[in-house]
Amino acid sequence: MRGAGFRVGRYTSPHLVDFRERIVVDEIPMSPESIVEFLARWDPDAAKLGTTFFEVTTAMALSHFALQKVDVALVEVGLGGRLDATNVVQPVAAAVTQIGFDHIEYLGNSLVEIAGEKAGIFKRDAVAVIGDTRPETAKVLLQHAQNAGASEILMTGRDWKVSSVSVGPTGTSFSHSVAGHSERLRSALTGVFQAENSATALAMLRGAGGEWAKAAARASAFLPEVRIAGRFHRVGPYIFDVAHNTDGAATVAANLRGIDVPKPIVAVVSVLGDKDWKGILKELASVTEQIILTDAPTAPASRSWNVDDVWAWTQRSGFNTVLESNFEKALDTAKRAGGTVLITGSFHTVGDAMERLQVDPLAR
Repeated sequence: MRGAGFRVGRYTSPHLVDFRERIVVDEIPMSPESIVEFLARWDPDAAKLGTTFFEVTTAMALSHFALQKVDVALVEVGLGGRLDATNVVQPVAAAVTQIGFDHIEYLGNSLVEIAGEKAGIFKRDAVAVIGDTRPETAKVLLQHAQNAGASEILMTGRDWKVSSVSVGPTGTSFSHSVAGHSERLRSALTGVFQAENSATALAMLRGAGGEWAKAAARASAFLPEVRIAGRFHRVGPYIFDVAHNTDGAATVAANLRGIDVPKPIVAVVSVLGDKDWKGILKELASVTEQIILTDAPTAPASRSWNVDDVWAWTQRSGFNTVLESNFEKALDTAKRAGGTVLITGSFHTVGDAMERLQVDPLAR
């Protein structure tokens, strides 16, 4: 949309290094002065209402977008969908991408239950886009979209198709077929799933119609310029990836198998204790020569993993792991030992590493 000349607001979470990464207009983060001004005006009311951090931040983002007179706001759901603070928005188009197991304590213990929560963003008279490829979850999303009274429902595999996906050092190429027309596209983002994500985004634009559909028609010119910090994000010898569940780690592993990177590959890993760290480490152990287990400094104490117990489990499992609780020392050890250094396990891990290595998440 920016390539097509629109003024675009983007609200995402969490941030990696700087809170202002969450609220951006045309790649310019909200200024500290604007944040202070908003809080000075609204914090007393927020305190009276007992609002959460995320609720206040969502209100801040929407206020900033209004004041900045954006043409369009891209609003990422924080958690789930149905009960998320972002669901106050009446969208032009709403999309659900591939669903995985995450936040099961809030969203449900099955993919079908999780899909039902995420489908809560579908609204009457708004386009609903279904990018999940699993039949059982796509069926749930379709039913919810129909019940919500969506103006149009677009589904992957039915209304568009992605095929011949190729992952390489410069991104992901794929064939994209819509209404009998096929086009070869390339995204700068790395990963098989990025092909489906790109196609889902284009379906949102087509569904929105008008000038948005015209922007989608010019995807071949704009997709190669897309950047997302912390998603197989390569800077020198480092690869930063916020994968914090088994599906995410499996994607990282698949990328490393498909791309020729300098060896050995050494991973610096810190995972929150309430995540499936065993599944994550199994995936990473299959593609790395060594894993350095550590503690991300900003990980909440209540959710931090017990790195001593983790190390003991990896030793019993036969993985080549090193225990280094000090985060700075872990980074230094990896740099000296690895041809490629993968930093992964959580947003905290990646953000803490970027801050110490002076990597700007918003840099182009």
